Amino acid sequence: MTPVAQMKMDRRKTFNEFISRKRLKSTKQRDVIFEEFFGNYMGRHVTVEELYEDIKRKYPYIGFATVYRTLKLFRESGIASERNFGDGKARYEPIRDEREHHHHMICTECGKIYEFANNQVESCLNQIAKLNEFKLENHKLEIYGLCSSCRESR
Repeated sequence: MTPVAQMKMDRRKTFNEFISRKRLKSTKQRDVIFEEFFGNYMGRHVTVEELYEDIKRKYPYIGFATVYRTLKLFRESGIASERNFGDGKARYEPIRDEREHHHHMICTECGKIYEFANNQVESCLNQIAKLNEFKLENHKLEIYGLCSSCRESR
């Protein structure tokens, strides 16, 4: 089994266990949304509107509210993260691996989002926490600026 297929299977299991604990039904609509989200948006940040537009082309019977509620369930179950990069739009990102941690650089001109991971950043944050006798549980780092394309066009 490929690593991506294993990851999807693990996320599916996590989600199914979550909806079972919440005493929610497993539905065809949620299955479709799961497949679209984890099949086409890995490593991307999608709004509810964007995902809904993609889904309704093939599955016009799935409504906007269903997509919205399902993404919220994905977040609650821990298989997706919700991000807001200052433009008033919530974006959802599939979690590839619970141990993986990355940060974001956001272009303030075009809105493009770049992901990066850096062990030096992680080490620095851990040192800061230790110096302040603070137990670091989680963090988000978002850097705002201009991407090279937008800088060149100025």
